Amino acid sequence: MKDEETAGEPVSDRPVRLGPVRGARWATAVWIVGVAALLVALPLTARDRLPEQVATHWSGSRPDGSMPLTAAALFPAGVWLLVAAGLALGLRFRPGRTRGFTGPVLAGTGVLLAGAQASVVRANLDRARWQDAAPMGVEVVLIILAAGLAGVLTWLATRPAATETPRPGAQLPAPAPGERVVWLSRAANHWMQVGAAVLGLFFAAGLLLAAGGRTDSVDWASVVLSGLAAVVLLLCSSVRVRVTDTGLHVGFGPFGRPVRHLAPTELVSARVERLSGRQAGGWGYRINGRGTTVFLRRGECLVVRTRRGTEFTVSVDDAERGAALLNSLIARTADTAAHRAGSHPAP
Repeated sequence: MKDEETAGEPVSDRPVRLGPVRGARWATAVWIVGVAALLVALPLTARDRLPEQVATHWSGSRPDGSMPLTAAALFPAGVWLLVAAGLALGLRFRPGRTRGFTGPVLAGTGVLLAGAQASVVRANLDRARWQDAAPMGVEVVLIILAAGLAGVLTWLATRPAATETPRPGAQLPAPAPGERVVWLSRAANHWMQVGAAVLGLFFAAGLLLAAGGRTDSVDWASVVLSGLAAVVLLLCSSVRVRVTDTGLHVGFGPFGRPVRHLAPTELVSARVERLSGRQAGGWGYRINGRGTTVFLRRGECLVVRTRRGTEFTVSVDDAERGAALLNSLIARTADTAAHRAGSHPAP
Protein backbone atom coordinates (compact mmCIF):
# COMPACT_ATOMS: atom_id res chain seq x y z
CA MET A 1 0.00 0.00 0.00
CA LYS A 2 1.42 3.35 -1.00
CA ASP A 3 1.52 6.40 1.29
CA GLU A 4 0.48 9.59 -0.49
CA GLU A 5 0.32 13.28 0.33
CA THR A 6 -3.00 15.04 0.04
CA ALA A 7 -2.17 16.21 -3.48
CA GLY A 8 -1.37 12.68 -4.59
CA GLU A 9 2.40 13.26 -4.65
CA PRO A 10 5.00 11.31 -2.68
CA VAL A 11 5.69 12.50 0.83
CA SER A 12 8.83 14.63 0.95
CA ASP A 13 11.85 13.18 2.78
CA ARG A 14 12.97 16.64 3.89
CA PRO A 15 12.05 17.25 7.54
CA VAL A 16 10.53 20.65 8.20
CA ARG A 17 8.78 22.36 11.08
CA LEU A 18 5.15 23.18 10.59
CA GLY A 19 3.40 26.05 12.27
CA PRO A 20 4.69 29.04 14.23
CA VAL A 21 7.79 28.78 16.42
CA ARG A 22 7.54 32.22 18.03
CA GLY A 23 5.94 30.78 21.14
CA ALA A 24 8.78 28.29 21.60
CA ARG A 25 11.32 31.12 21.34
CA TRP A 26 9.55 33.25 23.91
CA ALA A 27 9.06 30.30 26.24
CA THR A 28 12.77 29.48 25.91
CA ALA A 29 13.67 33.08 26.78
CA VAL A 30 11.40 32.94 29.85
CA TRP A 31 13.02 29.65 30.89
CA ILE A 32 16.57 31.00 30.54
CA VAL A 33 15.87 34.21 32.47
CA GLY A 34 13.73 32.43 35.05
CA VAL A 35 16.28 29.72 35.84
CA ALA A 36 19.05 32.32 36.15
CA ALA A 37 16.90 34.32 38.58
CA LEU A 38 16.09 31.21 40.65
CA LEU A 39 19.76 30.19 40.86
CA VAL A 40 20.68 33.61 42.27
CA ALA A 41 17.62 34.05 44.47
CA LEU A 42 17.65 30.65 46.22
CA PRO A 43 20.75 31.33 48.39
CA LEU A 44 20.46 35.10 48.63
CA THR A 45 16.90 35.05 49.97
CA ALA A 46 18.07 32.65 52.70
CA ARG A 47 21.11 34.78 53.57
CA ASP A 48 20.03 35.22 57.20
CA ARG A 49 20.00 31.43 57.70
CA LEU A 50 23.25 30.60 55.90
CA PRO A 51 26.92 30.97 56.94
CA GLU A 52 28.99 33.59 55.14
CA GLN A 53 31.02 30.76 53.57
CA VAL A 54 28.84 27.91 52.29
CA ALA A 55 29.84 24.33 51.45
CA THR A 56 29.65 23.73 47.69
CA HIS A 57 31.56 20.47 47.23
CA TRP A 58 31.44 17.11 49.02
CA SER A 59 33.86 14.18 49.08
CA GLY A 60 31.70 11.22 49.92
CA SER A 61 29.39 12.51 52.62
CA ARG A 62 31.73 15.18 54.01
CA PRO A 63 32.00 18.76 52.66
CA ASP A 64 35.49 19.57 51.41
CA GLY A 65 35.03 22.81 49.44
CA SER A 66 33.31 26.13 49.94
CA MET A 67 32.56 29.51 48.39
CA PRO A 68 31.46 32.90 49.72
CA LEU A 69 27.68 33.11 49.72
CA THR A 70 27.55 35.68 46.91
CA ALA A 71 29.89 33.62 44.72
CA ALA A 72 27.81 30.49 45.40
CA ALA A 73 24.78 32.39 44.16
CA LEU A 74 26.39 33.83 41.06
CA PHE A 75 28.62 30.96 39.89
CA PRO A 76 25.84 28.50 38.86
CA ALA A 77 23.94 31.34 37.17
CA GLY A 78 27.09 32.21 35.22
CA VAL A 79 27.51 28.58 34.11
CA TRP A 80 23.86 28.51 33.07
CA LEU A 81 24.14 31.68 31.00
CA LEU A 82 27.31 30.37 29.33
CA VAL A 83 25.46 27.20 28.31
CA ALA A 84 22.58 29.27 26.94
CA ALA A 85 24.98 31.57 25.08
CA GLY A 86 26.81 28.60 23.57
CA LEU A 87 23.56 27.13 22.29
CA ALA A 88 22.51 30.52 20.91
CA LEU A 89 25.78 30.74 18.98
CA GLY A 90 25.27 27.21 17.72
CA LEU A 91 21.79 28.11 16.47
CA ARG A 92 23.25 31.17 14.77
CA PHE A 93 26.12 29.48 12.96
CA ARG A 94 25.19 25.77 12.93
CA PRO A 95 21.38 25.73 13.10
CA GLY A 96 20.95 22.32 11.48
CA ARG A 97 23.16 20.55 14.00
CA THR A 98 22.16 22.54 17.07
CA ARG A 99 18.38 22.85 16.82
CA GLY A 100 17.58 19.23 17.68
CA PHE A 101 19.32 19.20 21.07
CA THR A 102 18.89 22.83 22.19
CA GLY A 103 15.63 22.24 24.05
CA PRO A 104 16.72 19.01 25.80
CA VAL A 105 20.05 20.53 26.87
CA LEU A 106 18.38 23.65 28.25
CA ALA A 107 15.76 21.62 30.10
CA GLY A 108 18.17 19.06 31.55
CA THR A 109 20.87 21.58 32.49
CA GLY A 110 18.36 23.97 34.07
CA VAL A 111 16.86 21.22 36.24
CA LEU A 112 20.33 19.92 37.16
CA LEU A 113 21.68 23.33 38.25
CA ALA A 114 18.50 24.36 40.05
CA GLY A 115 18.33 21.05 41.90
CA ALA A 116 21.99 21.28 42.87
CA GLN A 117 21.53 24.85 44.12
CA ALA A 118 18.53 23.83 46.23
CA SER A 119 20.56 20.94 47.70
CA VAL A 120 23.44 23.30 48.57
CA VAL A 121 21.07 25.67 50.36
CA ARG A 122 19.41 22.82 52.25
CA ALA A 123 22.74 21.34 53.35
CA ASN A 124 24.00 24.70 54.68
CA LEU A 125 20.74 25.96 56.15
CA ASP A 126 21.01 27.00 59.82
CA ARG A 127 24.66 25.89 60.04
CA ALA A 128 27.24 28.04 61.82
CA ARG A 129 30.15 26.92 59.59
CA TRP A 130 30.36 25.41 56.15
CA GLN A 131 32.28 22.44 57.63
CA ASP A 132 29.07 21.54 59.50
CA ALA A 133 26.99 21.24 56.32
CA ALA A 134 24.75 18.21 56.05
CA PRO A 135 26.00 15.28 53.95
CA MET A 136 24.77 14.71 50.40
CA GLY A 137 22.96 11.46 49.74
CA VAL A 138 20.10 10.18 47.65
CA GLU A 139 19.16 13.71 46.56
CA VAL A 140 22.11 13.67 44.14
CA VAL A 141 20.69 10.64 42.35
CA LEU A 142 17.21 12.17 42.30
CA ILE A 143 18.51 15.41 40.78
CA ILE A 144 20.35 13.53 38.02
CA LEU A 145 17.28 11.42 37.27
CA ALA A 146 15.05 14.52 37.18
CA ALA A 147 17.46 16.29 34.81
CA GLY A 148 17.55 13.28 32.49
CA LEU A 149 13.76 13.00 32.53
CA ALA A 150 13.39 16.71 31.73
CA GLY A 151 15.74 16.32 28.76
CA VAL A 152 13.91 13.28 27.39
CA LEU A 153 10.47 14.85 27.75
CA THR A 154 11.65 18.03 26.05
CA TRP A 155 13.12 16.01 23.19
CA LEU A 156 9.82 14.18 22.75
CA ALA A 157 7.91 17.48 22.81
CA THR A 158 10.14 19.34 20.36
CA ARG A 159 11.06 16.69 17.79
CA PRO A 160 9.57 17.31 14.33
CA ALA A 161 6.05 15.93 14.07
CA ALA A 162 5.99 15.74 10.29
CA THR A 163 8.24 15.11 7.34
CA GLU A 164 6.26 16.91 4.70
CA THR A 165 5.48 20.46 3.73
CA PRO A 166 1.86 21.40 3.00
CA ARG A 167 1.65 23.03 -0.39
CA PRO A 168 -1.06 25.45 -1.49
CA GLY A 169 -4.06 24.34 -3.45
CA ALA A 170 -7.08 22.42 -2.25
CA GLN A 171 -8.35 20.77 -5.43
CA LEU A 172 -7.87 17.15 -4.46
CA PRO A 173 -8.93 14.01 -6.30
CA ALA A 174 -11.05 11.61 -4.29
CA PRO A 175 -8.77 8.98 -2.72
CA ALA A 176 -8.96 5.66 -4.54
CA PRO A 177 -10.13 2.60 -2.60
CA GLY A 178 -7.25 1.23 -0.56
CA GLU A 179 -5.16 4.37 -1.02
CA ARG A 180 -3.69 5.86 2.14
CA VAL A 181 -3.74 9.63 2.52
CA VAL A 182 -2.29 12.04 5.06
CA TRP A 183 -2.38 15.76 5.75
CA LEU A 184 -0.55 17.31 8.69
CA SER A 185 -0.54 20.78 10.15
CA ARG A 186 -0.37 22.61 13.45
CA ALA A 187 -1.05 25.91 15.16
CA ALA A 188 0.01 27.55 18.42
CA ASN A 189 -0.66 30.60 20.55
CA HIS A 190 2.67 32.00 21.73
CA TRP A 191 1.15 34.14 24.48
CA MET A 192 -0.47 31.08 26.02
CA GLN A 193 2.84 29.22 25.80
CA VAL A 194 4.65 32.09 27.52
CA GLY A 195 1.96 32.18 30.20
CA ALA A 196 2.41 28.44 30.77
CA ALA A 197 6.19 28.96 31.10
CA VAL A 198 5.74 31.74 33.68
CA LEU A 199 3.30 29.68 35.73
CA GLY A 200 5.62 26.69 35.46
CA LEU A 201 8.51 28.74 36.82
CA PHE A 202 6.39 29.88 39.76
CA PHE A 203 5.58 26.22 40.45
CA ALA A 204 9.26 25.28 40.15
CA ALA A 205 10.23 28.08 42.55
CA GLY A 206 7.89 26.66 45.19
CA LEU A 207 9.31 23.16 44.76
CA LEU A 208 12.88 24.46 44.97
CA LEU A 209 12.13 26.41 48.15
CA ALA A 210 10.73 23.22 49.67
CA ALA A 211 13.70 21.19 48.43
CA GLY A 212 15.99 23.80 49.99
CA GLY A 213 14.38 23.25 53.38
CA ARG A 214 12.38 26.49 53.39
CA THR A 215 8.91 24.99 53.59
CA ASP A 216 7.79 27.85 55.83
CA SER A 217 8.17 30.20 52.83
CA VAL A 218 5.97 28.11 50.52
CA ASP A 219 2.30 28.88 49.91
CA TRP A 220 1.32 25.38 48.83
CA ALA A 221 -2.14 26.35 47.60
CA SER A 222 -0.66 28.89 45.18
CA VAL A 223 2.10 26.51 44.10
CA VAL A 224 -0.30 23.65 43.31
CA LEU A 225 -2.76 25.93 41.52
CA SER A 226 0.01 27.47 39.42
CA GLY A 227 1.27 24.01 38.46
CA LEU A 228 -2.20 22.84 37.41
CA ALA A 229 -2.82 26.09 35.52
CA ALA A 230 0.51 25.73 33.71
CA VAL A 231 -0.37 22.21 32.54
CA VAL A 232 -3.86 23.20 31.38
CA LEU A 233 -2.57 26.29 29.58
CA LEU A 234 0.20 24.30 27.92
CA LEU A 235 -2.24 21.65 26.68
CA CYS A 236 -4.53 24.33 25.24
CA SER A 237 -1.76 26.42 23.65
CA SER A 238 -1.00 24.26 20.60
CA VAL A 239 -2.55 21.60 18.39
CA ARG A 240 -1.32 19.05 15.90
CA VAL A 241 -3.96 18.25 13.32
CA ARG A 242 -3.78 15.16 11.13
CA VAL A 243 -6.16 13.87 8.48
CA THR A 244 -5.71 10.26 7.41
CA ASP A 245 -7.92 7.62 5.86
CA THR A 246 -9.21 6.94 9.39
CA GLY A 247 -10.49 10.51 9.81
CA LEU A 248 -9.55 13.65 11.73
CA HIS A 249 -7.06 13.50 14.59
CA VAL A 250 -6.44 16.57 16.79
CA GLY A 251 -3.62 16.26 19.33
CA PHE A 252 -3.23 18.82 22.11
CA GLY A 253 -0.11 20.27 23.69
CA PRO A 254 3.59 19.69 23.00
CA PHE A 255 3.25 15.90 23.02
CA GLY A 256 0.15 15.80 20.83
CA ARG A 257 -1.77 14.19 23.70
CA PRO A 258 -4.61 13.79 24.44
CA VAL A 259 -6.03 13.18 20.96
CA ARG A 260 -9.56 13.73 19.73
CA HIS A 261 -10.51 11.48 16.81
CA LEU A 262 -13.47 11.84 14.47
CA ALA A 263 -13.94 9.04 11.93
CA PRO A 264 -15.32 9.80 8.42
CA THR A 265 -18.50 7.92 9.34
CA GLU A 266 -19.11 10.47 12.13
CA LEU A 267 -18.81 13.49 9.83
CA VAL A 268 -21.22 15.19 7.46
CA SER A 269 -18.94 17.84 5.93
CA ALA A 270 -15.85 20.00 6.40
CA ARG A 271 -15.28 23.64 5.52
CA VAL A 272 -13.05 26.62 6.22
CA GLU A 273 -14.09 29.72 8.18
CA ARG A 274 -12.11 32.84 9.01
CA LEU A 275 -12.83 33.72 12.64
CA SER A 276 -11.79 36.37 15.12
CA GLY A 277 -11.56 35.89 18.87
CA ARG A 278 -14.97 37.50 19.35
CA GLN A 279 -16.60 35.31 16.72
CA ALA A 280 -15.06 32.17 18.22
CA GLY A 281 -16.22 33.08 21.72
CA GLY A 282 -12.75 33.44 23.20
CA TRP A 283 -9.31 31.86 23.09
CA GLY A 284 -8.29 28.32 23.94
CA TYR A 285 -10.59 25.32 24.30
CA ARG A 286 -14.20 26.51 24.20
CA ILE A 287 -17.53 24.71 24.45
CA ASN A 288 -20.44 26.77 23.14
CA GLY A 289 -23.79 26.49 21.43
CA ARG A 290 -22.31 25.45 18.09
CA GLY A 291 -20.14 22.72 19.58
CA THR A 292 -16.45 22.70 20.50
CA THR A 293 -13.88 25.26 19.39
CA VAL A 294 -10.11 25.15 19.76
CA PHE A 295 -9.15 28.74 18.95
CA LEU A 296 -5.48 29.70 19.05
CA ARG A 297 -5.16 32.52 16.54
CA ARG A 298 -7.44 34.58 14.32
CA GLY A 299 -7.76 33.58 10.72
CA GLU A 300 -8.71 30.41 8.90
CA CYS A 301 -10.13 27.52 10.87
CA LEU A 302 -11.04 23.97 9.96
CA VAL A 303 -14.72 23.34 10.79
CA VAL A 304 -16.29 19.87 10.65
CA ARG A 305 -19.96 19.10 11.15
CA THR A 306 -20.81 15.81 12.82
CA ARG A 307 -23.84 13.59 12.35
CA ARG A 308 -24.96 14.55 15.87
CA GLY A 309 -25.54 18.09 14.62
CA THR A 310 -22.60 19.65 16.47
CA GLU A 311 -19.51 21.29 15.02
CA PHE A 312 -15.84 20.96 15.89
CA THR A 313 -13.68 23.98 15.02
CA VAL A 314 -9.92 24.23 15.22
CA SER A 315 -7.68 27.08 14.09
CA VAL A 316 -4.91 25.54 12.03
CA ASP A 317 -2.66 26.41 9.09
CA ASP A 318 -3.60 25.21 5.58
CA ALA A 319 -7.18 24.51 6.73
CA GLU A 320 -8.53 24.63 3.16
CA ARG A 321 -6.45 21.66 2.16
CA GLY A 322 -7.48 19.65 5.21
CA ALA A 323 -11.17 20.39 4.62
CA ALA A 324 -10.88 19.31 0.98
CA LEU A 325 -9.32 15.99 1.95
CA LEU A 326 -11.90 15.36 4.66
CA ASN A 327 -14.75 15.99 2.22
CA SER A 328 -13.14 13.50 -0.19
CA LEU A 329 -12.89 10.93 2.60
CA ILE A 330 -16.50 11.54 3.67
CA ALA A 331 -17.67 11.07 0.07
CA ARG A 332 -15.62 7.89 -0.34
CA THR A 333 -16.99 6.48 2.91
CA ALA A 334 -20.57 7.23 1.83
CA ASP A 335 -20.00 5.61 -1.59
CA THR A 336 -18.51 2.51 0.05
CA ALA A 337 -21.47 2.23 2.44
CA ALA A 338 -23.95 2.63 -0.42
CA HIS A 339 -22.15 0.00 -2.49
CA ARG A 340 -22.21 -2.47 0.39
CA ALA A 341 -25.90 -1.78 0.99
CA GLY A 342 -26.63 -2.36 -2.72
CA SER A 343 -24.72 -5.63 -2.85
CA HIS A 344 -26.62 -6.96 0.17
CA PRO A 345 -30.30 -6.21 -0.49
CA ALA A 346 -32.70 -6.66 2.36
CA PRO A 347 -34.78 -9.92 2.20
